[in-house]
Amino acid sequence: MLSLVNSPPARRRSGLLAAAAALCLVGGTLSVPAASAAPLDAASQSYRPAIHYSPTRNWMNDPNGLVYYKGVYHLYYQYNPAGTRWGNMSWGHATSTDLLHWSEQPLAIPGDAESDIFSGSIVVDHANTSGFGTAENPPLVAMYTAAYRTGEQAQALAYSVDAGQTWTKYEGNPVIDRDSKNFRDPHMFWYDGGTPETSYWVVATVEAADHQVLLYKSSDLKNWTFLSTFGPANATGGVWECPDLFPLAVDGDPANVKWVMVVNLNPGAVGGGSGGQYFVGDFDGTTFTSESTVGVDTLPEGTVLAGFDDGSYNGWTVANEPGNGKNGPFGATPAGGSIDGQQTVTGFSGAGLVNSFTDGDYPVGTVESPDFTVTDDYLNFLVGGGRHPHADGTQIANDPPAGSELLFDGFEFPDGQSLADTGWSVTGDFSDGTNPSTSGGEFFLGQKRINTFDGGPKGDDNLGSMTSPAFTIDKSHLSMLVGGGRRDAASGQTLEVRLVIDGEAVASTAGSNDGALNWKSWDVSAYQGKTATLVVEDSATGGWGHLTLDHVVLADSPAQVRSAETSVNLVVDGEVVRTATGGDSESLDWTSWDLRDLAGSTAHVQIVDNNRFGWGHILADQFMLADQPARSRLVDYDWLDWGRDYYAGVTFDNAPEDKRIMIAWMNNWQYGEEIPTDQWRGAMALPRELTLQSIDGAPTLVQKVVDQTAGLERTEDAFTLGRSDVTEGETALPTAAEGSVYKVDATFSPGDADSFGLSVRNSADGSQRTPITYDVASGQLSLDRTRSGAVGFDADFPSVETAPVALQDGRLHLELYVDTASVETFVQGGVATITDQIFPDAASTGISLLSSGGTARVESLTVTPLDAAMFTDLATVVSLTPTGSAQTVETGATITGAGVRAVNAAGTPVADADVDFTVDGPAHFADGSTVARARTGADGTASLPAATAGPKAGTVSITAAVGEVRQALPAITVVAPASVVDVDVSITSVKRNGKVVLTATAVNTSTSAVTLRLATPFGALRVTSLAEGQTKKVTVDTRLATVPGGFFRVTATAADGTRQSYRVAYAGSGK
Repeated sequence: MLSLVNSPPARRRSGLLAAAAALCLVGGTLSVPAASAAPLDAASQSYRPAIHYSPTRNWMNDPNGLVYYKGVYHLYYQYNPAGTRWGNMSWGHATSTDLLHWSEQPLAIPGDAESDIFSGSIVVDHANTSGFGTAENPPLVAMYTAAYRTGEQAQALAYSVDAGQTWTKYEGNPVIDRDSKNFRDPHMFWYDGGTPETSYWVVATVEAADHQVLLYKSSDLKNWTFLSTFGPANATGGVWECPDLFPLAVDGDPANVKWVMVVNLNPGAVGGGSGGQYFVGDFDGTTFTSESTVGVDTLPEGTVLAGFDDGSYNGWTVANEPGNGKNGPFGATPAGGSIDGQQTVTGFSGAGLVNSFTDGDYPVGTVESPDFTVTDDYLNFLVGGGRHPHADGTQIANDPPAGSELLFDGFEFPDGQSLADTGWSVTGDFSDGTNPSTSGGEFFLGQKRINTFDGGPKGDDNLGSMTSPAFTIDKSHLSMLVGGGRRDAASGQTLEVRLVIDGEAVASTAGSNDGALNWKSWDVSAYQGKTATLVVEDSATGGWGHLTLDHVVLADSPAQVRSAETSVNLVVDGEVVRTATGGDSESLDWTSWDLRDLAGSTAHVQIVDNNRFGWGHILADQFMLADQPARSRLVDYDWLDWGRDYYAGVTFDNAPEDKRIMIAWMNNWQYGEEIPTDQWRGAMALPRELTLQSIDGAPTLVQKVVDQTAGLERTEDAFTLGRSDVTEGETALPTAAEGSVYKVDATFSPGDADSFGLSVRNSADGSQRTPITYDVASGQLSLDRTRSGAVGFDADFPSVETAPVALQDGRLHLELYVDTASVETFVQGGVATITDQIFPDAASTGISLLSSGGTARVESLTVTPLDAAMFTDLATVVSLTPTGSAQTVETGATITGAGVRAVNAAGTPVADADVDFTVDGPAHFADGSTVARARTGADGTASLPAATAGPKAGTVSITAAVGEVRQALPAITVVAPASVVDVDVSITSVKRNGKVVLTATAVNTSTSAVTLRLATPFGALRVTSLAEGQTKKVTVDTRLATVPGGFFRVTATAADGTRQSYRVAYAGSGK
């Protein structure tokens, strides 16, 4: 379920309260506003998963209550029926008979006035131990966390006697109550102890903030007895959530059964943010004992630069923020662990550490080491806290550019003076508001700024505009501090600051859904000398429906963006040359910097906290110079998935053949509310079958997609590549391998390459790509989504995930499942997996092979298109639109330029649809037939296969069809080619009986017969016909003894009217 820790989860909690106001609770039943049933927006469907479950609308997170009953798989899940962000938690519901084709069902268990419905599980009570059903009709029993409005969390029951369609809450709720605010996520199962007396129900729950799994037992599902706890163990960088406990036979041996404890945590997972870890051990019906818990690590050898264990900063320079009541953020001395209001800090070494949580996340400051000379190969240290990386080109201060000219007095008007008093035009809700304001936002300069939240009576729902007086652009850059919200075009709302010149908006900007103001700059060099105005327009309502503006300046350079980092940096010659940040986790872990290229340099360490908001603090400890790098502790733990988007994974109860099948939420709490899917947010990863296999002597979870997935494969359209070298660089696969939804099955050997792999969802220009590559030296597989498409919606999203993977017999086997907005990677038969969301353009369908540092080899590769399992209406063509226009061609010509565009019910293009084209009339396709097939591309278009016009003139009708959907294309008119008229005429003269006789010799080289007309100066008109290729002589008796030079006028006319006219000269004769 949701982590209520530190600032980010607190923001979600406030979102819950705000969203609750939008609901109507009637008699304990949730009434959803009609707006939630708005038609699906066509543009938002471009990222709709084709083979992963997603709800039609609204927010979804953890899978709950996975159960198989009477031939049907039931997927319940955390669901907000009234919005696309977390809140109003209820249980959504979907059903399937094959784990792939899901049907969304009505809301199953709604929240009510007393509590929200957090995560839980469902069991089939076969023996009706609960008494909720009968022996003939056993009930399904759900246990969920009742998240009470007062803040407490307890476990409650609901039951169904109609196969999971409707649910009744147990009147004796709650059934387990610890008077705790973080007690949640029950997962029930039947424990078979071998006898009736030693067999009972067991539930695994968590005390989330204590990093403990709590086990209870019951004989009737209503009355529970505490058994034991497990934890803390291994990863504890975030709250523990969504546990599961189940047995698996090692290597399929029923005589060697181990128990697997799954514990999800948020944040602190190996990929960053939320993720799932597991432990392998034994469960005796009372206690789970882990055999895979990693012990305390030993410090790497090296020279300690600083350990912060003597109660002082020992020569390091501390710059705390002036005016802070508790001398924050770093305090006068190092911390001894957690600070008031902070979760438990773990993973530091010795008695002290650097902890910038003094007075919470708000204060900012730095700690810097003395200079030292780099003589060792590595600098190892422990780091934790917030994940806010350093960005090159930013400043820690908040200074405007040098030599800047301040406009509008920085809004520091005398008290009582408003914007309107200084020449601004103010409309709407801002007319009578407080403008400028002295509240709202952070990192403003001075005391006053424009804030559209406080500028009217309605907060985020204020509507109106503020237009500045005119000013002259006399420098090359206009910069300003901007914060608050943003809106995209799809919202239909405007929230922006824009620059207007000559009545036209030439630039605009907005906030980042962030309370921190930061510098935004425009290059206005093209407008120097012109008069301009600034317009602040706010037509936005709802969350982040406001804008904050301060300190507008003109300068000859852009403002330097203020860094929001919480980081540890290595500084050489004033430049940051190495940097690290936390993982939104209070657990420190080892980081190592390779310093070999910096040998002999003078350097110092800089610890920066420049962030006032969620996770706005940094933890650091035990800086050591060493000859070897330190190894991250997280890498040594066992993970369900090494990617960023596999959380809250739990397994099915009562699955067929006792298979252990897991489903997880394919998202991450770090950015899950911001993913660009608009009308819904959240999808489930593909269902996976789990087994335990011995790997390097240890039982290890191995995962594969469920067997039913093979039913989606279009094997007849698969692209196959045999054994081939992959030369250094990138090798694009042919278009037959391209697509947006497919499976890749590939085996590589490294050859002499340093790294190798493949890249999916590539754009034609190379700007979008998701490479999956294996580094031979480190033995790590990585997935890089930093250029995967839309990545700018949240700073936490662009990332590179890695997993340690050993080659098997010198080879690497990859199995990828690529969907419209995700990649699931199974390595070496599922020994490790990496699951990541990606958001490429629909047209980014390319796939390529990669090799670096040498030549690798593909042993085998198959790319198999996958049919859509979900939202098949989006893959169903409902209409065809002609492309091209009517045209006229000559007989025998190739007909091109015709085609259709296929769209679905949402109006979006349908790719990979087979279109049958039929021609009727004087034309045929290459094989002589009148029917040919083409497939639509990513843009939904299919072109008419090459057709040839027949030998006769006429009209060709073309029809395109996809199933029963038919569309006539513009007609093609076939005409005979125009005749080519070319008659060669020459004239000779002779004397016959003393008179001159002229003879015209005509040779017809035209493409048809012609009629030849010869007009002469002698009053004679000669008309004759010439067949194609014929030569004919025409004699003209002049009856003159002498004839001066002159010419005949020749006209040759074809049957279609094509004509050639010219003059043919003759010489004088007879003198």
